Amino acid sequence: MAAQGKKRKIKKQFLHRMGIKLTVMCGIILAGFIVVLSRLVYIEEAKGKEYEMRVLSQQRYDSITIPYRRGDILDRNGVELATSTKVYNLIIEPKIILAEGDKEVQLSEGNVTTKKAVTVQALQTFFGLSAEEIDTALADENSLYKIMAKKLSYETVTPFLEYLETKEGQAVVGVWLEDEYQRYYPYGTLACQALGFTASGNVGNAGLEQYYNDELNGTEGRQYGYLTNDQTLQRTTREPVNGYSVVTTLDTNIQSIVEQQIAEFMAETGAINVAVLAMDPNNGEILAIANSYTFDCNQPYQENSIYYQFANEDGSYSFERITEPAPAEDSTEEGVDPTTQAPTPAEPIVTTVTAASGEELVAQMTEEERLNALNKVWRNYVISDTFEPGSTFKPFTVAAGLEEDIIHDGDTFFCPGSLTIVEGQKPVNCHLRSGHGEVTLEQAIMQSCNCALMQIAQREGSTVFYKYGRAFGFGTKTYVDLPGEADTSALVYTEEGLNPMELATSSFGQGQNVSMIQLCTAFCSIINGGNYYEPHIMKQIINEDGSVITNYEPNILRKTVSEETSGLLREYMYQTVEAGTGKRVRLEGYSIGGKTGTAEKQPRGNDKYVISFIGFAPVEKPQIVLYVVVNEPKEADQSHSGASSLLAHDIFQEVLPYMNVFQSSTTVDDGTPVVDEAATPVQSEEVPVEGTETEPGPEGDASTETGSPDGTADESPDVPAE
Repeated sequence: MAAQGKKRKIKKQFLHRMGIKLTVMCGIILAGFIVVLSRLVYIEEAKGKEYEMRVLSQQRYDSITIPYRRGDILDRNGVELATSTKVYNLIIEPKIILAEGDKEVQLSEGNVTTKKAVTVQALQTFFGLSAEEIDTALADENSLYKIMAKKLSYETVTPFLEYLETKEGQAVVGVWLEDEYQRYYPYGTLACQALGFTASGNVGNAGLEQYYNDELNGTEGRQYGYLTNDQTLQRTTREPVNGYSVVTTLDTNIQSIVEQQIAEFMAETGAINVAVLAMDPNNGEILAIANSYTFDCNQPYQENSIYYQFANEDGSYSFERITEPAPAEDSTEEGVDPTTQAPTPAEPIVTTVTAASGEELVAQMTEEERLNALNKVWRNYVISDTFEPGSTFKPFTVAAGLEEDIIHDGDTFFCPGSLTIVEGQKPVNCHLRSGHGEVTLEQAIMQSCNCALMQIAQREGSTVFYKYGRAFGFGTKTYVDLPGEADTSALVYTEEGLNPMELATSSFGQGQNVSMIQLCTAFCSIINGGNYYEPHIMKQIINEDGSVITNYEPNILRKTVSEETSGLLREYMYQTVEAGTGKRVRLEGYSIGGKTGTAEKQPRGNDKYVISFIGFAPVEKPQIVLYVVVNEPKEADQSHSGASSLLAHDIFQEVLPYMNVFQSSTTVDDGTPVVDEAATPVQSEEVPVEGTETEPGPEGDASTETGSPDGTADESPDVPAE
């Protein structure tokens, strides 16, 4: 019994020792496991990407971008104005061709060749590649992506794709076609300044392409792939997201009519520039926007589009190159300003560059000079340039007086031919030097009487005149959805700057500057019942399935005049076309209203004018406003030419039937002569500019046609060299 008890005691002691050892061993193993786990976590966090790249590189990893399709630009009826067509890049994979190229294939009985031979033959046959080009590409033995040809059309690659379906074609290895998209403008030059164009990389430049660049662009996809040890190509694809399309308010047919009429006018008469803007007065939509000088959106860098800027009457071409002189070694050679005693800088050097043809002239240009000339072509005159509006401004002066109950329908004014505004200063002339005599308020508009308008402005005073100028948007941007809008804030008089002389000349549209989009938008408000709509050219933004992403709703920013005032002005301007200065616009069967404008350019007395007409139809319920501006028509007597009225007549003649505007008038020409608004100098010297600036505003984007006929100040987008 004692022996048995002793044995049990020894067994218990043995188990206790083993338990201690087991615990220690487990602790050691657990600690080691924790160390290993910690190390793995550290490696994953700190060097995981590095090791992943090593593994992938060993597996012959590659990655390529899958392009998205840039959205279309459509007119209001769904007509494509800009689209993206699919093209193809020919890609070869040298590593694959070299790895599998030695494998033999039997094309026919007794005809055995290698996959490499079949592949090389296919590249030569279907894509015209030379043996030297192929050998050079294959020399990069580790490459999985070599571009051999770019932007191939579908017609070009179709025979190759059909060949791949044949027994022989199935032996081709390491060759594939990469999708790409090329921007295409089906109508070439149509609405070019409004559309703009794209540079490489889907970067919009000018026009809608720039303004809605983010919406038109999508997101690139990517294809990842690697070669396994058995040369199997494994790929994973992340699909691209295509861009949205922009539906515009433009009407392709109206735009085509406008551009065709401008082209005919330029061929028959000519001018420094002609611009036309058509809008729907009931919602602010832009129906057409055109300039006389165009470019092909498909080839925006085409040099022949700039030749007109340098053409001389004798058939030669020339431009002035201005260069800064090199710094003089001795500053005293430059002379000393007697006032400041500081060295006066040397004058810039002006060199005239001439050539027998436009092509030869452009060849002598620097890259900067060429791009500056192209920017003038790309520039949207309607949006970016400013000028003195002349008598097209008169309805706004009258509207302010009617609204403030300062003048009334039926009021009369006496026009002696000129008025002395400030004692001791020369009088300000009416365009009719002999005077209109007594005229009613309606006749003041019909006959475009400067003296009557000056008297109205005197009654209004600077406060009322300035108040309504701001209400109509003069001196402020319209924020139309196109880039490069001119800032005229420094090109109009402040209220304090409207001294008697400035107030008088401003009443009939001289001394202050506007842009076409600015005046046309304001004009829409005075003939639609007083609603100032935000001008816009985007109607909708849709996705590739046609679902609407953004729908533009007409936005009334403010009320400018009452319905009563609007009705009176419509009637006054109807009579202007029927029997006044706008008689050339009259069109049998249609009721058209409007106002002519003839603004003398600075410096005064140079017989150079901006001729304009702004009109609407039908008078009863306007559906279209048409604004035509002709900058220096090439006629001996510019001020009597009626150039803008004649062009407006021709455009209305085609546009109104197309728009199904009803014929509400049966009047015919009564044979009375047209009374021209001959814009004579308002003074023998310059119109005072106190309270205005003639330089670009803070953003540097205003260009005054009166000071610079070409509108050289520029806010056009920076465009890279071709």
